[in-house]
Amino acid sequence: MSETHATIPPGAPVFPPGRYGRRREPGRRRPLVAGLLALGLAAVLGLVTVRLYQQYGSPEYDATVITYTGITDTQVLVDFRVTVPPGGSAVCVLRARDRAGAEVAREQVTVTARPGERQVTKQHRLATSGRAFIGEVLRCRPPT
Repeated sequence: MSETHATIPPGAPVFPPGRYGRRREPGRRRPLVAGLLALGLAAVLGLVTVRLYQQYGSPEYDATVITYTGITDTQVLVDFRVTVPPGGSAVCVLRARDRAGAEVAREQVTVTARPGERQVTKQHRLATSGRAFIGEVLRCRPPT
């Protein structure tokens, strides 16, 4: 049976009979499969997130630079605050960079909190190989 202008809704394209094959019926949707795939992906991403947080994100060892002063061609003074477990200690990596971003100093510093305290404020002098532009704390971790 061929299509006529009486059987075609207005605005629909008219195709010559037999030229493009038969038209497909809309496929059956599979919302259950798509839902299970989405749930599986969310579970895998959640496990990866938890694993990476356990490996790299330790809120017990958090450092903040308060200020960096005393900048000369050979040094920079870095004042920083470290949060550690109560009465614990941490090893922090400090560095200084020049205006171009090149590293001019790097040093590990051990800080220890008083019994019952969680925060340690410390000033450390970094000896530099050139004029520093910024002093920063890269990371703090538990002592080994």
